[in-house]
Amino acid sequence: MARILIIEDEPGIRHNLRRVLRLEGHEVFEAEDGRRGVELALACAPQLVVCDLMMPGLDGFEVLRELRANPVTAAVAFCFLTASAEKDTRQHGLAAGADDYITKPFELDTLLDLLRRRLPPAA
Repeated sequence: MARILIIEDEPGIRHNLRRVLRLEGHEVFEAEDGRRGVELALACAPQLVVCDLMMPGLDGFEVLRELRANPVTAAVAFCFLTASAEKDTRQHGLAAGADDYITKPFELDTLLDLLRRRLPPAA
C-alpha cells in the first residue's frame, strides 16, 4: 500500500480518484487547493502526488516548485493531472520536474499504468 496525495480543486474528480486509488489498496490524502496540498505533502509523506495544474491560489507549477525545493518532498513522484493538453504546457510541466503528465478526461488504464510505473511493488 502506498500513500498518495491528490491535489485537485474539483470535488467530483477528487472523489473518483480517491475511490479508484482506495480500491487499488492505497492510502489516499486529499487537498482542495495547492497551499493545502503542500501542507499535506509535508505532513503525510506521500510516495506519489497527483496534482491538477490550474487551481486557485497556488497552481500546480507552484506546488511542484515548492515540493522540489523542500528536501523532505524533493524526490516524491509527481504527476500533473490536467485538462490542458497543449504540447507546450506538457513540456513545461515535465521540464519543471514533474515525472508524468496525464490529461483529463483520462482512462482508468492510464492511471493504473502510472501507479505501476511510479510506486514500489507491494510487499
